[in-house]
Formats: sequence, structure tokens, C-alpha cells
Amino acid sequence: MRKLILISLVSIFTLSGCLKYSFTGASIPPGVRTIYIPFFPDRSASGLGDLSDRLNRILVDRFVNQSKLRLASSEEDADAILDGSISSYSNRPFSIGGDEQANQNQVQISVNASFIYTKNDDPEWDKAFSGNFTFDPTQDPISGEQNAADEALEQIANNMFNDAVSNW
Repeated sequence: MRKLILISLVSIFTLSGCLKYSFTGASIPPGVRTIYIPFFPDRSASGLGDLSDRLNRILVDRFVNQSKLRLASSEEDADAILDGSISSYSNRPFSIGGDEQANQNQVQISVNASFIYTKNDDPEWDKAFSGNFTFDPTQDPISGEQNAADEALEQIANNMFNDAVSNW
């Protein structure tokens, strides 16, 4: 029995040296060291003037701080490009209370994006992402909407990151 356990442990340690891993869950292909993430224009008519800036900050944080990629200053300097636009924004009642007033609103944001390696002609993917989050408009409606928008943008950035690194 001891011999079997010892052989199993030795096999596990030997094979584990052959596996590729990353503490962030993102293993990056060889030669991909930089990513360019331009500002995603806000075509949603959201009324939130900084929505594009907020999405860009979240995306840069996700791709640079959760992988070994560095941010490139231009497409020409990049090994990968994440580009797109904010296509829709809504802030609508989500649930109605007994007094027929909204007691929960939902912010929903949609983004069209593409991810490409600069050495390839075709995008790895080109698709729509959406995120949503509810808030209580009776508390602090302005801060509530801002926080809900941030949460929706976080969902979108997480999904983009996961889709980009799932092919790595």
C-alpha cells in the first residue's frame, strides 16, 4: 500500500512539471506581450459622459493587472487589440412596489467588441457583451445608478477577459 501511494505521489509531482499554469487563470501565448485598448466610444446616448472612460479603466485593469500583458500605446506596438463601442444603455424599472412606484431599477449596458492578435488577419472574436445590475432608486438615485453602471461594466469586462484568455 505504501509503495502504491509513493508511486502515485512521484507520478503526480513528475507530471505536474509538464503542466502550464497561471495564478490568474490566464496563460498567454508565446510572443503576446502587449495589448492595445482604445477608448470605446459611447454610442448609447446614455447621458453619462464618463461611461467610456469608466469602461476603459476597468478593461485596462483587468487585462494588465490580471495577466502579464503590458498596455501598448498604439495598434502598431501591440500584439493584441481589444476594440469596440458601447452600443446601448438603459435604466428602467425592474420591480414595482405596492404604491406602483419602482422599488428596483435595472441598469443594462451592451458593448460590441472584437479581440484580435495583430499577427492574424481575422478577429479571435467579434461579438456583443452585456451586463446589468439593479439598484434602489428611492435611496440615492444618482449614486445608485452610477454604482449599478459600474457593476454592469465590471460584468462586461470580466466576460471579455474570460473570452479572450479562454483561447490562450
